[in-house]
Amino acid sequence: MVEVRFYDSIDDSLLKFAVIIAKTDNKWVFCKHKERDTYEVPGGHREDGEEILETAKRELKEETGAVEFDIKPICVYSVKGKTRVNEQLDDESFGMLYYANIASFEELHSEIETILLTDKLVDNWTYPLIQPRLIEEAHKRGFI
Repeated sequence: MVEVRFYDSIDDSLLKFAVIIAKTDNKWVFCKHKERDTYEVPGGHREDGEEILETAKRELKEETGAVEFDIKPICVYSVKGKTRVNEQLDDESFGMLYYANIASFEELHSEIETILLTDKLVDNWTYPLIQPRLIEEAHKRGFI
């Protein structure tokens, strides 16, 4: 079982990921990785010495081709339970959730095969137990 929790803040050193709920022209922005048949919101791992906001900006650009965008923090989230990242059932990993409004894109040069711009949320999530909960929380907090 995977549990998703939300926090207003946490010690910065615990933040390992940045995930960005993104829209452009009022359409959702989802990514499809070259090795998967599912969709996800942009995001990824923090690099050593990197500020978490820089992680979010870098991942948004790498995974969507976004070059002009406004980005704002929503909250901290955690995932507890065995996942691709958490090895044990009681492991908990932390990330920062952001919202971005993208004004312009450039061509993709990454592991992402394509981006999908759509009026509706996708059905075939890469992380179905996690990412819909992040969008729900962003909605509760008034970001979308």
